[in-house]
Order: sequence, then C-alpha cells, then structure tokens
Amino acid sequence: SRLAEDLYKMFHVWFGPVPGGLAIGTILLMVLISAMNGLSVAGMAIGSTIALPELLKRGYDKQMVTGTIQAGSSLGILIPPSVVLVLYAMIARAPVSELWLAGVMPGLLMAAFFIAYVGIRSALQPSLAPPLSAAERARITWGDRISTLRAGILPLLIFAAMMIPFIYGWTSLVESSVIGVTTTVLAAVIKGRFNWAVFEVASRNTLGISCMFMWIILAALAFGAVFDGLGAVKAIDALFTEQLGFGPWTILILMQLSFLVMGMFLDDTAMLVIVAPLYVPLVARLDLGLPPEDVLIWYGVLYTITCQIAYLTPPFGYNLFLMRAFAPAEITMGDIYKSVTPFVLVMVATLVLIMALPDIALWLPNRIYPN
Repeated sequence: SRLAEDLYKMFHVWFGPVPGGLAIGTILLMVLISAMNGLSVAGMAIGSTIALPELLKRGYDKQMVTGTIQAGSSLGILIPPSVVLVLYAMIARAPVSELWLAGVMPGLLMAAFFIAYVGIRSALQPSLAPPLSAAERARITWGDRISTLRAGILPLLIFAAMMIPFIYGWTSLVESSVIGVTTTVLAAVIKGRFNWAVFEVASRNTLGISCMFMWIILAALAFGAVFDGLGAVKAIDALFTEQLGFGPWTILILMQLSFLVMGMFLDDTAMLVIVAPLYVPLVARLDLGLPPEDVLIWYGVLYTITCQIAYLTPPFGYNLFLMRAFAPAEITMGDIYKSVTPFVLVMVATLVLIMALPDIALWLPNRIYPN
C-alpha cells in the first residue's frame, strides 16, 4: 500500500538538509517498518527499492548506503512485533509479550548507535553523505514539513492498535494480529491504495510465511523432544559444568560465540531449530544472578541480537545476498562485505552491553509485568 514511500518522503524532508541526514532517515524508516512487520526482509526490500536509488543519486558513498540499509533492516527481528522472538517463545515456552517488550530498549539503543555512527562519520567526512543542495532546501517549505508528518502517524497508530491491547492482556496474539491487519487495510483504503492486487499479494505472502513457520516450529519441537528424551541436554550440562568445570558466564559466552560462527553459514530459523532445544534448557539451569523467570527473556534478546549479526556476517549472511539481489551492478559483492563491518562492530558492542547490563532488556517487561 506504499506506506513506506510516504514515510521516506517525511524523513527526506526533515533530515535531508543535514550531512548524513538521508541515511539517518533511512534508519528511522527501518525502525518504523520493523514496528509494523517483524521481519528483516521487508525492510531490505523497502530500503533497497526506495532509499538506495535516492541515496546513490544524491552522491552518498555506496558502502555507507548499503551498510546502513542492511543494518537498519536487521532491526526487524528485534523490535516488536518480532517474528523471531515469537518462534523463540514457542520453543522456550516463554511469554511473547514479555519478549517483545524486552526487545524494545535494545532495539532502540542499537538504532541510536547506528544513527550516532552515521552522524559522526558524516560530520567528519561530509563527502560520504552530502546534505541536500541549497536549491533543494529552498524548495522545502514548513508547510511541506508539517504535511509530511501525517505519513508518520499511520504506522504509529497501526503499531499502537496492535501492541497495546496485547501487552495489557486484552487480546491474544492472534487477535492482535487481526487488529494489525484491519488497521493496515483501513489505512490503505483511506489512502485509496487498496485493490485486488494488493489483497492477493498480501494474502499469498501471509499464507506462505505462516505455513513455513508452522513447519519450522513443528520440526524444532520434535527435535527438542527427541534430544531431551535421549538425555542430550543433561549430558551437555554435565560436560560443561562438571567435566570441563566452566562457570555460568563462560558457558554463556561460548554459546554466543557458537551462534556467531553458525551465523556465517545458517539463517536465524536454522540456528533456532538446531541449537535452541539444546541451549535453552541449559541457560535455564545456569546461575547468572537473575531471577529464573527473567533468564529466558533476557537470553531471547541475546539470541536475537546474534541473529542480527549473523544476517550481516560473510560468507553467507542473509542480508548480504539480499542486498546483492537488489543493488545495481556498480555495487560489488566486495563493497557489500566491506559496508557491514562498522555496523557489525556496533552490534557486537550492543550485545556485550546487554550481557553486562541485563536491565536494559528487562526493565520494560518488569515495569509492565511486575512480579
């Protein structure tokens, strides 16, 4: 329904006049798309088709542009309504509402770090991300700025209509999804953009994604049940804690490192199916200084951030190949690989920060759902 195009115009008008402003606006666009979608691929498609040509046309450095879009789109699996956190919740038997709330602050923090990097880099090297020309700035009136703000209201209304009833327990997860779809359809109708083609594409994509995730959950639960029945979880627990004598934090760090290595070759759902049935019960047994009910919530955020990093790490990062599919021929695979390096470092720093300060993730769910 082209809501993303309206959003990009809003950020173009408001942030274009400053160095790096269009890249910063692209990250904010990704945050809003994430709040409506819950997947990385939607942000990649929108960023690559709407923002990428515009940024390249205005002289932005191709590595800066591709890195920004890839990193920004990865926020879709952390900021609610994250589909990855829903899958994790089903395997870990953890409440989706608390996991979604736990993803809010880390997601916004990571977005703020991305914006800070782009802003500082653009200020130091203005040629990488030039502002709009004086002629273009002169054509933008305050009336234009105010009118474009309306584009940002619809996504926020969709997000609020979907999330608030679910967070407060007024609706189930499925009912909240229905509310989200209904408000989105109404927004498309109001803008005169709802037709049979939009309905058909949305319905087909929804059915395909839903069936895919149902099979993933079925496989993960079956895999976990067999492993648990064979005593594999207890054997791994005994190996790490008794035979090797590792402490809780050493085990946790090794888990995260293993996710980062696997992320070079597997996507998030593959890692979830293969490893989560082993790691989740082990994490629940570790003495990490947190209340038992908080451990799996916090670990869900850590897992999701490692998935974000996995999306961007060569040789087989998911977003790397999506960007190659969308990018023009002038952007090589080498450019795409190089572009993600600073953003991956920012993600790793965020991961370490959340590990060191669990309250960043746990503050909001504990505030909404006090024990």
